[in-house]
Parts: sequence; structure tokens; C-alpha cells
Amino acid sequence: MRPRKLIVFGVLLLAFLLFVGLNMYAPVFVYAQQSTGSIPTVTGTPSGPVVTVYTNFDQVDVYAGPSSYNYPAVGVMLAGEQAPALGRAEGLDWIEIRYLGIPNSVAWIYAPYVSLTSGASLPNIPFPDTPTPASTPTINPTLVAALIPAVTATRLATFTPAVAVALPVFVDETRRPSSVPLGLVIAGFLLIGGLGAIISFLRAR
Repeated sequence: MRPRKLIVFGVLLLAFLLFVGLNMYAPVFVYAQQSTGSIPTVTGTPSGPVVTVYTNFDQVDVYAGPSSYNYPAVGVMLAGEQAPALGRAEGLDWIEIRYLGIPNSVAWIYAPYVSLTSGASLPNIPFPDTPTPASTPTINPTLVAALIPAVTATRLATFTPAVAVALPVFVDETRRPSSVPLGLVIAGFLLIGGLGAIISFLRAR
């Protein structure tokens, strides 16, 4: 009887270990309570005038005001994307649109980039004020004084004209001027020589 009990005990122990091992890797299901609040639904087509981005643009920027220079960009619209049109800036090619996700949910887009619903008429909206910057940058005078050395003003040097230089004049002392011209002296010697030769010739005869 004792071996039989050991066999039964071993079988029960093996079954228990197998049960525990299977439950360790079994998936755990967590049941959460669903929200009872209302879930907003997305409408397919907005009512009223609509702007549509031309398909030849990959994307266009939308701005906080009717200018790309005075107002920052607040988002983008992709090619073919639509948005409700609210009005047109008076005297400008800018259209105010409904753009969710930003303050007041209002933005501006450049009119040549979009098409407006055929036959739609938009009211003119006065040009809004240019936004003031959040802070005005100031320069720390202490930092400027530390980085830029002070320059001491000095007078320009006065100009004193140089003393006039006397140019020396050289005289060639080897050629002293004479009262009798040199040509006349030579002609006289030639004349005397000629007369002497004639006299010698006559004496010889």
C-alpha cells in the first residue's frame, strides 16, 4: 500500500506543478470602465464659405495676422486641405479662416494660395493692429563697458611746414670765360704759320 500512496502523491504533485506553470504565462485581461462623457464627432464638410489649398502647393503657412512680415506663422495647411473662411482683410489679399488648435482658433492665409467656394462673398475685416513684442531687448551698460574699451579723445597732430631747402648752384671753374674767342686765336696761329712757310719758301729760291 505504501508504494501506491507514493505514486498517487507524485501524480498529484506533478499535476499541481503543471497547473501553476500554465497559469504563470496565461494572459491577464484588464477590464476598464468606459468614459460616460460625450465624444465629439468630426463633421465631413464645413458649412459656409470654404477655402481650399491649391494642389500645386505641398503646404502653405498660416499666420496670426494678414502679413508674413509682421505676424508669426502659427501652422500649415496641406495641398487640398479645406478650412472655413470668415472674412477678407480690407484692401489686402489675405483671408481669415477658422484654424483649430491656436488661441481664438483664428488664423490668416494668403488668398493667391487658395480657392474660395464659388459664389461666396466674404465680409471685409479691418486691418488688425500689429502685435507688440512680448519683451523689448535691452543692452546691459555694465556688460558693454566691460567688452568695449573706452576711447580717450585726442586732438589731431598739428602740421608744421618744413623749412625751404636752398638748392646749391655749382660753377665749373675749369672753363673760365676769356675776352678773345678761341676760334679767333686758332685762326691767328694758322695765319702766322702760313706766312712763315711762304717766307721760308722764298728764301730757299
